[in-house]
Amino acid sequence: MSNIIGIGAAPRRKEDFRFLTGRGNYVADVKRADMTFGVFIRSQHGHAVIRSIDKVAALALPGVQAVLTGEDVAADGLGSLPCGWGIHGSDGLPMKEPAFPMLAQGKVRFVGDMVAFVIADTLEEARAAAEAVVIDYDVLPSVVGVLEAVRPGAPQLFEDVPNNLCCDWELGDKIAVATAFKKAAHVARLSLVNNRLIGNPMEPRAAIAEYNRGTQHYTLWTTSQFPHVVRFLMANLVLKIPEQKMRVVAPDVGGGFGVKQFHYGEEAVITWAAGKVRRPIKWVADRAEGFVSDRHGRDHVTEAELALDENGKFLAMKVNTLANMGGYLSTFGPNIPTNLYAPLLGGVYTTPAIYCNVKVVFTNTVPVDAYRGAGRPEATFVVERLVDVAAAEMGIDRVEIRRRNIIAKEAYPYQTPMLLEYDSGDPMGCLEGALAAADVTGFAARKAASEREGKFRGLGYSTYVEACGLAPSRFAGRLGARGGLYESATVRVHPSGQVTVLIGTHNHGQGHETTFAQIVSEKLSIPTDKIEIVFGDTDKVQFGLGTYGSRSLAVGGTALVKATDKIIAKGTKIAAHMLEAGEGDIVFENGAFTVQGTDRSKSFGDVVGAAYGLVNFPVDVLEPGMEEKAFYDPVNFTFPGGAHIAEVEIDPECGSVDLVSYVAVDDIGTVINPMIVGGQLHGGIAQGVGQALFENCVYDETSGQMLSASFMDYCMPRADNLPNMQIATHSTLCTHTSYGVKGCGEVGTIGSPATVINAVVDALAHLGVSHVDMPATPSRIWRIIHNRANRLRAAE
Repeated sequence: MSNIIGIGAAPRRKEDFRFLTGRGNYVADVKRADMTFGVFIRSQHGHAVIRSIDKVAALALPGVQAVLTGEDVAADGLGSLPCGWGIHGSDGLPMKEPAFPMLAQGKVRFVGDMVAFVIADTLEEARAAAEAVVIDYDVLPSVVGVLEAVRPGAPQLFEDVPNNLCCDWELGDKIAVATAFKKAAHVARLSLVNNRLIGNPMEPRAAIAEYNRGTQHYTLWTTSQFPHVVRFLMANLVLKIPEQKMRVVAPDVGGGFGVKQFHYGEEAVITWAAGKVRRPIKWVADRAEGFVSDRHGRDHVTEAELALDENGKFLAMKVNTLANMGGYLSTFGPNIPTNLYAPLLGGVYTTPAIYCNVKVVFTNTVPVDAYRGAGRPEATFVVERLVDVAAAEMGIDRVEIRRRNIIAKEAYPYQTPMLLEYDSGDPMGCLEGALAAADVTGFAARKAASEREGKFRGLGYSTYVEACGLAPSRFAGRLGARGGLYESATVRVHPSGQVTVLIGTHNHGQGHETTFAQIVSEKLSIPTDKIEIVFGDTDKVQFGLGTYGSRSLAVGGTALVKATDKIIAKGTKIAAHMLEAGEGDIVFENGAFTVQGTDRSKSFGDVVGAAYGLVNFPVDVLEPGMEEKAFYDPVNFTFPGGAHIAEVEIDPECGSVDLVSYVAVDDIGTVINPMIVGGQLHGGIAQGVGQALFENCVYDETSGQMLSASFMDYCMPRADNLPNMQIATHSTLCTHTSYGVKGCGEVGTIGSPATVINAVVDALAHLGVSHVDMPATPSRIWRIIHNRANRLRAAE
């Protein structure tokens, strides 16, 4: 029993052995007999009419099997890519959802839009043929920014979408907010930009499709976070083939961050094309292709106001946001800046009235969808920046203003004015822990030392909450989701006592093969090396909704616990028969079923053997076998949160920002594996720091060309940009998940951008700086410092 590794232990990840020894099985590693290779021809223009596509020369080249275009898609009567979660406007009408063809038909709407697909015997032949395809475009004016897109006279992406406005959406009590603002002693105002990001997972997207002529079955291997959803959307709504004729496999996936959460046109094109050429097809994106085709994240422009009384108590908040959707609606696109954004504007505060208006806008850019945090980092950035602005304007210490408004631990469960009810939390406890760890009392001395070196030092705070687990189904349905948000698990105990878990979530770096094995080990007292976790194959695993929104442990893990409880319940019945005792007298502990108060027991292995008829089994009472399934539809979101404190030092000579200290104290419920949690928190913070200081996707405003389409121009955070972070937990338990777990995969990304920018603004406050938009790059900071210095000199 020595390898029974349960909850709270920190074993090395089971899956890492195959990754570190080169035995991972990624899509690009899959090889099929007689496989061909595909290359997508993508638009080089941000906005253009397709006049003609001449593929004659390409088809004449050696090895070319086909050149497919939007005309072929239309001729086969295929559907467009669906938006899986729509929204309704403030007028009650559904959003505008123009068709998103999997290959462009008549018009392209962003650089990277797919125009044609070339298939050949080798990759080199496919690339040569792609170069030979001649496309005649009539180039149109482009619009890439949301402010410009809604102005009169702006280029229109769709004839039936006036002013490029997909939807005018709202949430909250507008009248109550207006009343509160009239009574306010002070109103803090802020204009901000939440910059556009590109996910850049380590493994580029890839797909391989195969068609079996004998069975008329399709198989798609794809880099996906939710293979069952891809199968459902693609089979039923796009390719219009029977769902049971479609298998989707998502093997090992090298990072996702939301980028691989959607149903992409490439998946549908390759699957359809495999049926046409009757041979397997392989496509692997290169990095440049990923920049202009992977879904992007964020990209908001916001005006926010906070009303306060004379003591700094929050009375109301008003937020108006323009959200960029890009050229088409992605799978969850319009849901991210609305349903996953506005409900979190209450933050961890007792603000009694909030109103949010979001205008969802089309532009000639790559479609925008979920990126790690998905709406919640954007909301937290608005709230935490606004709190700091209010503190500065009213002369209240930034920690003190939070103390005055934070939700007390005793107030939970807490109903917010924005739909959500937080079931548990202790944000003040997290903040107190962070203050102690960050040595805030010693900051003045450190700041003075920096000043002696001619540098500026600042301290930034953020206290935040997020809603994750993306639940419950009734809530999602009310907000426009096309399906439920449950998760599933099957626990199969083999006659040998080995266990296979089939789970509907997906593991692409989170360590699920370890964490889920620990849960089963804890429940059944089985060594983890006897537990196999299977995911990512629609022919093996019962329907599941995949991994996103920090839902895997909270929702999938709870389904796993429920299925395991059914195993124990069946084992109890069998053991009662074997021991000639009542079911109520049997307890299961330490891997054995025991008659209470006696030494009479049967091991788990004995009971499993009986279940398969190897020994005494009650065939007249129970079905043989030991396999159980469970679905779990959560009754609420989970609400992790925490307090982060960052310390920065700025060199005014060059504008560089050095992140010298970062402290995070997070409430994530019960910790199953501290090592894995630490990795998730570190990674999330690194991505948030990337947004705050480095990353920015930029387009040319007239041509729609991406100006940051490589790592030469899109700056990613590196290890030497980050300090040795101090990570701790201060947890309260979720009231409705097994073991009280919450999510942890996105909390770092949610708390860190505001924390870092608050520190940057604090460092520059003596110059009269009240806000800095992300990213706080050296060039931006240098300009701010020198512009302010020039103004101060001119005023003297």
